[in-house]
Amino acid sequence: MSSAEALLDGGGAARRRVRVSVDDALARHAGEFGRWQLRHFVLVSSAWLLEALHTMVVIFADRQPAMVCAAGDVGGGDRRCDPCAATGWEWADGPASASSTVSEFGLVCGERYKVGLVQAIFFAGCMIGAGVFGHLSDSFLGRKGSLQVVCVLNGVFGILTALSPNYWAYAALRLLTGFSAGSVGLCSFVLATEPVGPSRRGAAGMSTFYFFSGGIAALAGIAAMFQSSWRMLYVVTSVPSIVFVVAVLPFVSESPRWFLVRRRADDAMRVIRAIAHGNGRTVPDDVTLKLDDEGDDGVGGDNSVDSSSSSGSIIDVFRSRTTRFRLVLSVVINLLASVVYYGLSLNVVNLKTNLYVSVVVNSLAELPAYLLTALLLDHLGRKPLAIGTMLLSGVFCSAGSLVAGAGAMRVLRLACGVVGIFGMAATYNLLFIYTAELFPTVVRNAALGCTSQASQMGAILAPLVVLLGERVPFALFGVSGLVGGMLVFCLPETKNKPMYDTMAGLEEGEKILLK
Repeated sequence: MSSAEALLDGGGAARRRVRVSVDDALARHAGEFGRWQLRHFVLVSSAWLLEALHTMVVIFADRQPAMVCAAGDVGGGDRRCDPCAATGWEWADGPASASSTVSEFGLVCGERYKVGLVQAIFFAGCMIGAGVFGHLSDSFLGRKGSLQVVCVLNGVFGILTALSPNYWAYAALRLLTGFSAGSVGLCSFVLATEPVGPSRRGAAGMSTFYFFSGGIAALAGIAAMFQSSWRMLYVVTSVPSIVFVVAVLPFVSESPRWFLVRRRADDAMRVIRAIAHGNGRTVPDDVTLKLDDEGDDGVGGDNSVDSSSSSGSIIDVFRSRTTRFRLVLSVVINLLASVVYYGLSLNVVNLKTNLYVSVVVNSLAELPAYLLTALLLDHLGRKPLAIGTMLLSGVFCSAGSLVAGAGAMRVLRLACGVVGIFGMAATYNLLFIYTAELFPTVVRNAALGCTSQASQMGAILAPLVVLLGERVPFALFGVSGLVGGMLVFCLPETKNKPMYDTMAGLEEGEKILLK
């Protein structure tokens, strides 16, 4: 036994230092989900409310006010343009009640396409930002540092959006907002779940999405109070991001896993001891942390690809056959799930009902899916649940495409869509947990950033699918759900499996499982 591995106790006897992984330290000593993790989880996950505000504010800021021909006959949208060609048109409830980008920038009739364009531009920014901040979160910025940066950018760009002098300035600022907003949930999710023990990580991860749905519901209330000014709505929904950085993030700890892969073992151990103290437990003095590609003597295994590497990139993911296969499948599955989720959501939101009430109802309708998934996640496992929820959505969407006619038939098609979005809402959020557990800490955010980009691409495609009529979108959503469910069969189960820290540790773990 080397002197580096020995400790002298009070009686002078030598004791061997016990080296454990982060998962083992949480499970055996600090606690998997106690008071410390609960407090940390709530603080960090509240960032999802901010993402909901920045993403969904366009529902109200870009709303289409009712139009009326000068001779009467209230209507809305492009269908009023031709009938009103002779007499002209005006806002049905007067200019004061028509505050939106549509009315101010003239996005009606032949310019209506620009509303969809700016939404696509926002999600394009999300795609770019997810890749950039996914990498930065794994490298020198860390999880907390990246979350701090994106929240500051969100607040600044959101407030500047309120000052947009014209449409193209508005579109450019929405692109920049998307660049930062697309990574808020990503950074928050990883930072909230990495300090949680393996047996509680799944349920905790699913619970983060209650904050996003709650944010959408809160947005509806905020928008109802600021109907007279879309510019003020952007200011009010952007200021909370700055408040979060100043009032919440100082009380949040960096991930011990990130510290460990950055070779800052003392800082990682400090966080573990803080977790134990907060949970009313103690970590023995002879316990230290190790990476999963290290032996008890602190030396990397013989099969270590690069045990000295403290960070990784998406290139490292593609170098390994194991992670390359997982990433390709995860990208395709996330893309398909996003097309269905956002597509069905748009169908529901476009119902001819009160906009504010509809948004609240839609956000609350997803909550049972999150609850059911959280309850079943650790009983059924990630893989069976993902397969089941995707296939459930695919089957009912396919059934909806076969329903023709009006009246009761439309109600039946609507019911198929409700079940479809129930299943895909569960899948869409389950994929965050599943994907995080498929990749090691050193490249986890980079991989999540890549799959998040795929999700944003699905969000861009969804509105185009919805334009294809009543039945065709259901058919495409059905095919997407069924194909996605079949692809999940090719992924490994991660229930109660270690959350690996390094690429070498993952490769070694896979070899052990195959023996």
